[in-house]
Amino acid sequence: MSPGEVGRLQYDKSTCADVHERRRATHIGPSRDHSSIQRFDDDSTGKRKGTTIQMMIAFNWWNPLEGKAVPGINTAFLVSLIATTLLTLVAIPYGKRRPKGTPFSWGEAMLGSVYVFGVLFLAFGVVPHQWIDHADKNLGWDRTNIIYGPFDILKPEPLGGWNPITLQYEAIRDIVVVIIHVYFFGLMLFIWSWWQKRGDDAGKQEIETSSYGRPLVKKS
Repeated sequence: MSPGEVGRLQYDKSTCADVHERRRATHIGPSRDHSSIQRFDDDSTGKRKGTTIQMMIAFNWWNPLEGKAVPGINTAFLVSLIATTLLTLVAIPYGKRRPKGTPFSWGEAMLGSVYVFGVLFLAFGVVPHQWIDHADKNLGWDRTNIIYGPFDILKPEPLGGWNPITLQYEAIRDIVVVIIHVYFFGLMLFIWSWWQKRGDDAGKQEIETSSYGRPLVKKS
């Protein structure tokens, strides 16, 4: 190989390396990383214009309990509890508009059964789950969290107290779950009873009574 060819080869290598470095610096060509590059064009006002701009708006409400773990103060738990209760009580205004004995089609029966199943799923599935999740993650009510009570009056005996029973916050968490089930079970019984008895009082006519409390009957 002649000296001229060697020099030309070295020049081509240096040129290719220079182009590669410039491509890396300007993020163009094959070496561009699409996952970490976002192009913006600056206008005269200093505002940025992009092909795709993603914005997230957050509302920072004033919260006096911010930073404090308060039992029950959890958005997911409260929303699921209130929503399930309202979805259950919706049967009352609907039942007043639908007289007892009104015939229904096959589609209406299927739609009603799906609605009832959804409410039951929320009441006995979602709401207890949201409470357990809130108690575990926000409150720390697990087996390792022992109940000492005010002035350590419930401090267990293995930890230097007098109480022979070791009380754990996990037990309180589970008791609240039972209370949630009892609440919704009673609410469902009330709604089912009201639905079956709706309109019964309207058919009863009040009979006029005398001053002695006896019913007054007209002579035929």
